[in-house]
Amino acid sequence: MSAGPPVPTHPTPSQGFPPPAVPQRAVPQQTIPPQPGKLAATRRRQARVLDQRGLDSALLETVRESVMADSGPVTASRVAAAVQATGRLLGTAGSLAAVERISAELNGLGPLQELTRDVQVTDIFVNAPDSVWVDRGRGIEPAGVSFAGEAQVRALASRLVAAGGRRLDDGSPCVDVRLDGGYRVHAVLPPISTAGTLLSVRIRREQVFTMDELRSGGMFGSLVQEVLERMVQHRQSFLISGATGSGKTTLLSTLLGLCSPAERLVLIEDASELNPVHPHIVSLESRHGNLEGGGEVDLSELVRQALRMRPDRLVVGECRGAEVRELLTAMNTGHTGGGGTIHANAATAVPARLTALGALAGLGQDAVRLQAASALDVVVHVERFRQRRRVACVGVVQDGPGGLSVVPALVDQGGQTSTGPGWESLTARLGLSSEPGIAA
Repeated sequence: MSAGPPVPTHPTPSQGFPPPAVPQRAVPQQTIPPQPGKLAATRRRQARVLDQRGLDSALLETVRESVMADSGPVTASRVAAAVQATGRLLGTAGSLAAVERISAELNGLGPLQELTRDVQVTDIFVNAPDSVWVDRGRGIEPAGVSFAGEAQVRALASRLVAAGGRRLDDGSPCVDVRLDGGYRVHAVLPPISTAGTLLSVRIRREQVFTMDELRSGGMFGSLVQEVLERMVQHRQSFLISGATGSGKTTLLSTLLGLCSPAERLVLIEDASELNPVHPHIVSLESRHGNLEGGGEVDLSELVRQALRMRPDRLVVGECRGAEVRELLTAMNTGHTGGGGTIHANAATAVPARLTALGALAGLGQDAVRLQAASALDVVVHVERFRQRRRVACVGVVQDGPGGLSVVPALVDQGGQTSTGPGWESLTARLGLSSEPGIAA
């Protein structure tokens, strides 16, 4: 007797582990029915079963009930014991895959967990059960995974939000939370979302790029690198502007890593995302109120607390609304060399953006202008260009007869760096020659 031909498994490209071992039934080679259509259909059914790694709703529910019956954290060993107790013959590889998949369903990102193994994935988007997308730095592309239905998407969103200490229901249909492991989750429920539950997951990688690595990746050239390094060295206060996903936080983390090890950095964020490589960092994160509305700690309170911590550099992470008041306040406390990020269409649009956000905080145009002119020195604008992130402009903050403005000093035009009208002012602040060897 000889073993029959191996059954093709056809794993999807997004699966990061081998398919489970399939027991082969020893049959004579000549006994395989010569029916191509029926054989192909059988193998497709087998492939679908193997793509699910031997898992079905009954197995998942059985293991879930077994694990949740006892109090305590959901660990891999408890899940493995529960899988073994079911008596299902999955094979070694199949059992390992089942433990991993069920652990993700109970204590992880569910069907999205396998996508996080790709170190290039920075964002995951769920638009519908069969519409899952990822961003690997080359633009948004299909992920190759799906959910069983709308109920599974909503259940995952609710569990993730609950793990972050918030609640997701009809009374609170839009929630943003940070989870252990570096995940920032945003969920929206119907009818706010007209197409069903929406889920967005931002992944903060532990790896922080060096300046040389960012340059090798095409984010900037040698001249811009020198300017950015001197900006930190000369303790210039700066803002990094750009759109969502343009690389603001990535660049800010790298720049903060250039600070002297003897300096004490205090980071203030609405949701902790910065992870600079530096020996002396204190991170403060705002907190939403509980179900009774108590316990809230906002950014303004964190700024007051940070000033009592004797910071050498104060950094207010992301400014999206009325917290611009706290950002400008923090940068006007005599702590030079601070930084932050802000959403804007261009470096030259930052003053208008600050004015608009200041109005939300009850600040008049003159108040914003005076505080910003005193607090800020440089604006660095980043954007996506041909599926890569780049520093598009470095501008100098100036206050003149026309009001607050950002004057471009370096501009990236089609991959080539050229100087602008603010170049001489920038070189004077940074101690650079005004006749640089312009490099791309």
